[in-house]
Formats: sequence, structure tokens, C-alpha cells
Amino acid sequence: MRATRPGTNAAVESQELPNRTADAPLLEVSDLHVSFPSEDGRVHAVRGIDLTVRRGEVLALVGESGSGKSVTSTAVMGLLDETADVSGSVRLYGTELLGRSDEYMSKIRGTQVSMVFQDPLSALTPVYTVGDQIVEALKVHNPDMPGADANKRAVELLDLVGIPNPEVRFKAYPHEFSGGMRQRAVIAIAIANNPDLIIADEPTTALDVTIQAQILDVLRTAQKETGAGVIMITHDLGVVAGIADRVAVMYAGRVVETGNVDDIFYHSRMPYTIGLLGALPRLDAKKDSALAALEGSPPSLLEAPTGCPFVPRCPMAVAECLDGEPDLVAVSGDVVREDGSLRTQQLSACRRFPEIDKNNLDYTDIFPVPSLKTADVMSLPHAQRPEVLRVDGLVKEFPLMKGAVFKRRVGTVHAVAGISFDVREGETLAIVGESGCGKTTTLMEVLNLQAPQDGKIVVLGRDAAAIRRSERKQVRRDLQVVFQDPMASLDPRLPIYDIIAEPLRANGWDKPQVAPRVEELMKLVGLEPSHANRYPRNFSGGQRQRIGIARALALEPKLLVLDEPVSALDVSIQAGVINLLDELRATMGLSYLFVAHDLSVVRHIADRVAVMYLGKIVEIGDVDAVFSAPAHPYTQALLSAIPIPDPAKERTRSRIILEGDLPSPADPPSGCRFRTRCPKFAGELNDEQRQACLERMPDFARQGEDHEVACYYPERTAVF
Repeated sequence: MRATRPGTNAAVESQELPNRTADAPLLEVSDLHVSFPSEDGRVHAVRGIDLTVRRGEVLALVGESGSGKSVTSTAVMGLLDETADVSGSVRLYGTELLGRSDEYMSKIRGTQVSMVFQDPLSALTPVYTVGDQIVEALKVHNPDMPGADANKRAVELLDLVGIPNPEVRFKAYPHEFSGGMRQRAVIAIAIANNPDLIIADEPTTALDVTIQAQILDVLRTAQKETGAGVIMITHDLGVVAGIADRVAVMYAGRVVETGNVDDIFYHSRMPYTIGLLGALPRLDAKKDSALAALEGSPPSLLEAPTGCPFVPRCPMAVAECLDGEPDLVAVSGDVVREDGSLRTQQLSACRRFPEIDKNNLDYTDIFPVPSLKTADVMSLPHAQRPEVLRVDGLVKEFPLMKGAVFKRRVGTVHAVAGISFDVREGETLAIVGESGCGKTTTLMEVLNLQAPQDGKIVVLGRDAAAIRRSERKQVRRDLQVVFQDPMASLDPRLPIYDIIAEPLRANGWDKPQVAPRVEELMKLVGLEPSHANRYPRNFSGGQRQRIGIARALALEPKLLVLDEPVSALDVSIQAGVINLLDELRATMGLSYLFVAHDLSVVRHIADRVAVMYLGKIVEIGDVDAVFSAPAHPYTQALLSAIPIPDPAKERTRSRIILEGDLPSPADPPSGCRFRTRCPKFAGELNDEQRQACLERMPDFARQGEDHEVACYYPERTAVF
């Protein structure tokens, strides 16, 4: 890494560590520039960042992928690759960090600055126990600490971050921990030496919503315990609303708006920030309009922009916006609140901010929000619509094998344990639940079009058990799938013309008909037909997902199976895909079987929702009925765990934090499968009431016209 900093000779380096008692902010980043070499030229990933973090403060860095968030944090930690060109200044308590040797930075990392990485499995060493890795973090910086004291402190840290049986788990390896427990262990390592600054880089992205709530709770506990400042890097603005004091919005390697969290959410003066907030589906709002979609993609950073980098995507852009990049200027001053706390000034890099401020513009005033299209069948009640898919008593189990050469069966994984649901014409049924609950297995059984292990699957009026092999191809024309990862589901060796045309050719379309149909499909999903000769790598994530949707629609199916179709996308791109799915359902009469872990997306796109837990459906019904007043404790916990992009609401919400992890489907609890984590079972029921939960799974009880719950003691409760 080549680094320069003003007024410092890198060859003569003071070994004096930052002084915690110095009269200076915890962290000051000034005019930070970072660039990397690439095949096409030098990529200017960070272009003049200025940040300040005070002790005990949480600063959130938000923005789309490629905006420079993680590069900024990695530069602060001194972990950039040697090929990176870095300039500017990074000061910790007034002491310059840029240009320091790795030996010097190793003394800083872990004691004064620590980092929680996005992927905990990659951050932990698989060949050492979790306890050994926490002890190592302690003894590297405290070589004189006795081993017994280090072990004791490591157990205390595991207990602090909420890992059950810390004395036993101390000796476990990372692969024996769930994803949420691994992230807790990484946080334990990060706070082991009471650092002054904790950098959390997307710490909840890969986690279930219930685990996300636990991790955010642990981070709050860690900050309270250490008094540290926190830089939270995330794309989830709901998380930001609940945890941040200040927000810095990044775009094209620069901060384009920064300020107090309330100002950013309620009085944003930058169209990009307003667009991000408008693109968010909200858990606390019924679907009454489409989402704001930021068309296009962030610019290439091979060359410095000659004007505002957001111009190509900004509906408010005028000729003046092309006259050099706008500076980050104050749009409000510092304010001391009645309680004595400081509300810092808000800065915006937009020349149109006076107009936004004067007219109090929101996303509906700036961005084109399409009207929601509908069809006649969509106005009918669920029971009156024609049936497209029916699943009755579906069971799917997998053998649990042991041994490398001589394998033997040692158990059974009960992935799906007798579930029933139906999907009607023009309807979207969403299946939600934690990882391992059986959502994807259910989809695979439907797509398999074969007799299930037990139960019945009827697709478009055809019993899957009675479909002959020769007929399966015909049925598959009307049943298509869109996968979670658009890049992995597209052949990188084929241009997208061939990818979209493949199902047409495979089903006997005449050659002259193929090209017009491909062009029609590309226009339908919002792609430029002239780009048909390009390869998947030439498209953004959202565009690749649109290619997958175009391919799935090629044969005009009646039922589309969607497996987490927007989870891998930025919020701005996600909004465009969600709007597209809404439009296609109305115009083409499609029905969707939709699997997702983001319940905010489900609230926006689904008509009905089925909540799964450990292979069972525990609550099912109209999405508004279930979300406004869930009756099952598990549904209540799921909904309470979803952050809402509203700081005022987030401050007053109470969350239901589920204790422990999902039990193994190879050894599910007896009776009600949720009882081992049920807050009501643990604290509200007497011994006689608990007996029913221990003996058998409850039957469904009706809670409304289209709302059923499998709970002995249901109680409809609003959670937001």
C-alpha cells in the first residue's frame, strides 16, 4: 500500500500510540483518496472522504454496492492491498495512522480499533477452537496475562455476547456454531480488549431476521460495555434508523449527504438519499403505491466525473449540475437540544437543495413512481379465484448418513413435515421463516413434478404423482423458476440472446419467431434489446435478475416460483425488480410462489403469507391480516425483528428476542416445535397449560376470514 500524509516522513516513524486522553475527536478522516489498478485503468474507489466519529457515537455509512463504504473502513484499519494508492489523513485521537508500518498498526488493531467482518465463517480460523481465538486476541496485546485469566475472560466475553453454555462452547470449533453464533464470537473477539472504535462491516447481511435482531442487540451491549464509537456499514436503512446517531450517505466514492439520523430520514436534501428511502418497502405500511426506482447504475470510477455523478439517474438534474462536482455544503447548522445533546449540522452535495428544502419534496415528488396495475381476477377474494397450485400434507425427509467408506444411516432430517397450502390465479403466496425451516425444500418438491414422499401436489390441475415423464415437459412450460443468485443461474459463456432464446428453441419454436420474441421479452422486463449480444458479466445485478425473469417468462407460464429473487440486490435495484414483478403479475395473469426472508418485501409484494418453522406452517393467511395482528408467538418475533426505516418508531419499539437457535430438523422437539424458544411457553403458561404444548403439534385455529394459526394459546397482537 502506497500512502502519503501531510507533514510526515514515512521513513521516520514515531512508535507512540494514540493517546486516549488527547483533546481530539476519536477518529478524523480528512480528504481520503484510495485508488486501485485494474485491467481497464485505475479505479478511484474513494475520492475525498471527510468523516468524524466521537467516542460513544454511532456513525452509519450507507450507499449502494461499489460506493466506497468498505474501502473507507479498510483504509482506516490499514488493511488495504499493497497495490492501493492512498492519500489524505486518518487520525485516531489526533495521531496520524496513514503510512504507518504493519507492525505499528498491529498494536492499534484490536486494542484501539477493531473490526467485525461481514462473513464470520471466513473471519474465524477453522482449525482452532473459538475459545482459543478469543484467548489469542487477548494475549497478543497482553502477553503477561496468565492463561487461566485469559480463559476466564474469554468465557465472560462469550457470555456477554449471548452464547449459551459459554464454558462448553469455549471448546467448540467455528463449524459447530450457527451463523448467528459465529457472528457473536467475532464480536466477542472485537471487544476483547475494550477498543475505542468498532467498525462493523455489514455484520447482519447474511443472517436471518431473528438472528439479526440478536446481533444488533449484542452490538448495542458491546458499545455500552466498552463506551466505544461505532462505524456501522450497511445497506439496510432500517438498521440505520434504529442504531445510528449520524449518517453519511456515499455515492461514487464520495459522501453526498451527512447529518443527524433524524435529518437524513425526515429532511433529506439530496435526491439520491430521498430515492433510497423511497425505494424501501416498509413493514409498517400497506401496499398503496409502487416503490421509487432509481433507474440506471452508479458510474464507473475509472475517471473523475465532470459534473455531479448522480446526474444520469437524477430526475431533478439541470444543466448547472454538469458544471463540476458539487461541494458538500452546510444546509443546516449545529443545534443544542433541550437535554444538552448536540445535533450536528447537515451537509449535502446537491445544487438543488434549496428547492428541495423550500418545497419539502419527498420521493413521490422527485422520482417517477408507476401506478400499481391490477386485473379483474385480482379483485376477487382468495376462495373465488381459480386454483393454480395445491399442496396437501407434503412430507420430505432426508437420510442422515455417517462414515466415509462404509456409510450408515444414523438419523433422519425432517425437512418438511406435513404442510398444506394453495395458490390461486393472479395471487402471490409468500413462504417465510428462518434458514433451515424448509422453505426451499418445499419449492424444490413443487418444481420436481414427481410424486412426493407423502402428501399430494397438484400443479395447474395435474396431480404430480400422475404426470408421466413424456408429459412433464408440457407442464414445465407453465411452471417456471427465478433463482436467488442471478449470476450463478445464467451461463456466463452465452450472450443473453441465447440465454433467453434457449427455452424457446428447446420447445420447438421456429427460428424466425425466436428473435422477435427475445426482443419483446427484453422490452417487457426493461432491458435494451440492442444489448442482446452482451454477456451476463456486462450487466449489473438488477439487470441480470431481469434477464432471469425474461427467460422464465419466455413460454408464457401461469405459475412463477421465486426463490429469494431480490435478496442479493441493492435496495435501489431491488425496488425496480419488485415493481416489475407487480406489473407482470397484473398484465400477464401470473401467480407467484415466493420465498423470502425480508418481510418488508413480502408485505409489499404478497397477497397471502405462510410462516414456516422447523418444517411446519405455524400461521397462514392474508398478508395484511397476519402482519397487522399476528397471532403466533413466532410470527410476532419475526415481525418485531424487522427494522423500520423510521428513527422515531425504532426508538419506541420493543423487540421480541428469541433465545437460542433453531433446533435441528434431525431431532425436532416433541409436541409444538416452537416451544423450546417460545416466550409464552417459558414465562406465561402454567404447568397444566404447558402439557398440551409438550404432547402434540396444535391444529389450525381460525383467527379471521383468511387467517389461521397453529397455536394452543393464540393472541393477536400488533408489533409495530
